[in-house]
Amino acid sequence: MQSLTRESLYPQSYLTIPAKIISYVLHPLFIPTYVFFWLISRFPIQFEGITPQLMFLRKVNVFWMTAFFPAFSVFLLWRLKLIQNVYLRTQQERIVPYIITMIFYWWMWYLSRNFTDQPAVLQFFYFGIFLSTVFGLIINTFVKISMHAMGIAGGCMFILLTCFFSQTFLGTDISTATLLAGLVCTARLLLDTHSNSEVYIGLFIGVLCQLIAYAIIM
Repeated sequence: MQSLTRESLYPQSYLTIPAKIISYVLHPLFIPTYVFFWLISRFPIQFEGITPQLMFLRKVNVFWMTAFFPAFSVFLLWRLKLIQNVYLRTQQERIVPYIITMIFYWWMWYLSRNFTDQPAVLQFFYFGIFLSTVFGLIINTFVKISMHAMGIAGGCMFILLTCFFSQTFLGTDISTATLLAGLVCTARLLLDTHSNSEVYIGLFIGVLCQLIAYAIIM
């Protein structure tokens, strides 16, 4: 009887490309931008004090601070040969990117405290993703925690907590976010970039950090 191997259980040749696309599109650095656009579409009345020009600048700023600069920093580290590649495959390579991203996330949380023309829930979200980088850096010392799982879990938990805070039930949004979280975690396992435990730890930390931030900020 032929033994079951990882290759037989997961046909990599057929699923590698979709898994990579999912990993790129739902990269953890893009989650804050997606969350911001989700808030604009679902709670537009909470942005009514912002002019169209200022709203455009806010959108650019969120992407600039939470995605572009952290990603560009990783690119520079690679070009300076401080890391082997931009995929951060080892725990050692992730240390400096964690610290850099932590700084940008902290700055976004600091700025959000002074904005009165956007949803208050953004304050706990930014604080939550800042906490996730702190926890991620610490846990990275022991295991290569999945950043993708941590990011998508934080986004899902934010949607759920925002619905709870605003007393609004958005079942389709919650279901979609949960489905996307499942796709991301499955993609990381199919690409063999993480073990099951590393993905589960990432999910747990992403959820936990949002819960802690909500309890402290709100």
